[in-house]
Amino acid sequence: MSEDKVTGKTELRGRLSYALTDGCGNLLYCIIGSFLLYFYTDVFGLSVAVTGTLLLATRLLDAIDAPLWGFIVDHTKTKYGQSRPYFLWLCVPFAVFMWLTFTTPDLSGTAKVAYAAVTYIAAGVIYTGIQTAITSILPNLSHNSEERVVLNTFRMVGGNVGAFICMTFTLPLVAYFGGGNDQLGFSMTLAFFGVIAAVLLFVAFRNLREVNVEKIKRIPIKDSIRAIKGNWPWMILVAANLIFWIALTIRQSTVVYYCQYVLGDKGIAAMINGFMVIQVLGMLSIPFLVRHTSKHTTMIIGFVLAILGHIGMYFAGADLSVLVPFWCISCIGQGIACSMPFAMLSDTVDYGEWKTGIRASGFLTAIGSAFCIKAGSGIGGFIPAMVMDAFGYVPNAVQSATALMGIQVVFIWLPAIIFAVGIIPMLFYSHYEAKEEEVLNALAQS
Repeated sequence: MSEDKVTGKTELRGRLSYALTDGCGNLLYCIIGSFLLYFYTDVFGLSVAVTGTLLLATRLLDAIDAPLWGFIVDHTKTKYGQSRPYFLWLCVPFAVFMWLTFTTPDLSGTAKVAYAAVTYIAAGVIYTGIQTAITSILPNLSHNSEERVVLNTFRMVGGNVGAFICMTFTLPLVAYFGGGNDQLGFSMTLAFFGVIAAVLLFVAFRNLREVNVEKIKRIPIKDSIRAIKGNWPWMILVAANLIFWIALTIRQSTVVYYCQYVLGDKGIAAMINGFMVIQVLGMLSIPFLVRHTSKHTTMIIGFVLAILGHIGMYFAGADLSVLVPFWCISCIGQGIACSMPFAMLSDTVDYGEWKTGIRASGFLTAIGSAFCIKAGSGIGGFIPAMVMDAFGYVPNAVQSATALMGIQVVFIWLPAIIFAVGIIPMLFYSHYEAKEEEVLNALAQS
């Protein structure tokens, strides 16, 4: 892949390869957000309270590695580039530890909890490295701000395809491979997905190229931290993205509970998750929306659509003919709100360089992406577990009316409320977005 030095546009092969990176990441990692809570409680055999605490503690501990990966990327200088080598180095370890996370050895008590914690953290640490590389490579794929939005759209569409495959086919594949044994089924399914992800990440590594590799400089850790100083658009974006991932994780991790216990059929979860592919419409609309409104307005539109979808699902009740369309509306909004921070992070890297003279793309994008995803996933896994436990949820049992109400609260209302909170920081972003042209011109002359 090469960048046109005049227009800054990249070849189609490069755009598609960038799409593969997030596609592979989501193919495996979305299984954690969508099914790990259910796997731990109803397959692995942990109590809902232990699971919630485990998810929060391990995820917050794991989230610390995001800035560390940022430092590592900022100090990387190879003939392959700064971020690109990590697709090669981490593809196999990522697949192996994701498989181990969903594999159930014959353990009990503390040993079982310890195994879950170690494998979960290891898989998360490796994913952070890949996620950091995916986001930090974007500023180095093109110097053109509009091309970055296009590249990010390809990435998000690829990620959506990976998420669609994961969330639609995981449970059917578990049933197919396991033949009624969900422990075997989950292990075999993750092995199958892992091989595919590792191969495609290697393909992405082969096809992508970073521009101006020879100009990459190793940045002292203290300078990476200094890049945050005065970088208010980055701080705002981190806050909004963290809030988004908390809401998204709650939404995704409770779908299977809502389908099994409220709608009465766990199999509906695969069908509903399959409709998530429609969020690609939101992703594809981003260049148009940004061109005719602004980046922060586009993200707010995403939040609003997600909220309206959840409110509509409440009034739909168990009527799938009404529930599914509102789920799709929420998915379109989710696609927009999920995609925008990754495109906007490149702008905050530029702003940080303009403000401080330090271009810490690895550090800033690691916290803005991987940290938000992982901390948000931990908090978003902990909250519904605690709420369901408080309402009396019992795994693999007939639920009381109170427990069913708790499931409805965590699936319908909590995501809607938290999405609404995410709008607040974006209202302050417009001031900094108006400076983007000034920032790019100043950097071009420096």
